[in-house]
Amino acid sequence: MNVAVLIPCYNEAITIEKVINDFRKAVPNSTIYVYDNNSSDGTKEIAKNTGALVKEEYIQGKGAVIRKMFVDIDADYYIMVDGDDTYDAQIAPKMLELAIQNNYDLVNAIRIETENNAYRSGHKLGNKVITGAVKILFGNRVHDMLSGYKIFSKRFVKSFPANEKGFAIETEIAIHALQLNVAIGHIEAPYKGRPEGSTSKLNTYKDGMRILMLIIKLCKHERPLLLFGFISTIFIIISLILFTPILINYYNTGLVPRFPTLITSIGIGIVGIITFFSGLILNTVTKGIKELKYLCFLNVK
Repeated sequence: MNVAVLIPCYNEAITIEKVINDFRKAVPNSTIYVYDNNSSDGTKEIAKNTGALVKEEYIQGKGAVIRKMFVDIDADYYIMVDGDDTYDAQIAPKMLELAIQNNYDLVNAIRIETENNAYRSGHKLGNKVITGAVKILFGNRVHDMLSGYKIFSKRFVKSFPANEKGFAIETEIAIHALQLNVAIGHIEAPYKGRPEGSTSKLNTYKDGMRILMLIIKLCKHERPLLLFGFISTIFIIISLILFTPILINYYNTGLVPRFPTLITSIGIGIVGIITFFSGLILNTVTKGIKELKYLCFLNVK
């Protein structure tokens, strides 16, 4: 079994050596890859000296790093973990066993706090909001989808069209798994705070907004009838609100005193109808694309 440990890194000099050594002990037959993303603190040199295979990605962002990892590396299973020493390497063999025995294409580590400062309050709230939004729109089979500790099968990795450059990549991974209806497993894993001197690169508000915008964008691509149907409903309701008093007045008096309002309500209603049928057409196209994605997924050996 060819297992690759993938560690995306940006300025993790304080923790990278420990992370590499911990995973070398936990999964001794694996190949450990560290992908450096323009670090300026010596992360790359430390990783090389610790014995990992070090590669570089010059496009800034975790999503860009993961995309390059998935393209470059060929393995049967991939263990992806952050290089900040917040995850327990000893859980990796259990995750791998779970994936192999149950033929899971994605095994996700559900973070269980072991320290009070493991989560920033903003991160915790953002995780709940974003995970809840994905559950409503795409399904609830992925728990704690922003966890950076996952195992993938080869066919998942090689059929995943990574488009995001930043931290929204975890959301994209979760939605891809839900849309293809792949086999997903979960395991609880201890999650601790970063060591002193190590800082998170995730901006709670900036990256949170990017992830929410990604969810809206993916909803447009993957659930167009839902999105366009919702917009269409709003237009039609506004049209009816404007049109109803005119209709009542016409019924009572036989007169139409407000022609501009009548024309506006009819125009908004037409836009609503066009929006609905646009969603219907896009939904048919999306089903065809989804079938092609699934065929690509099944074609990977």
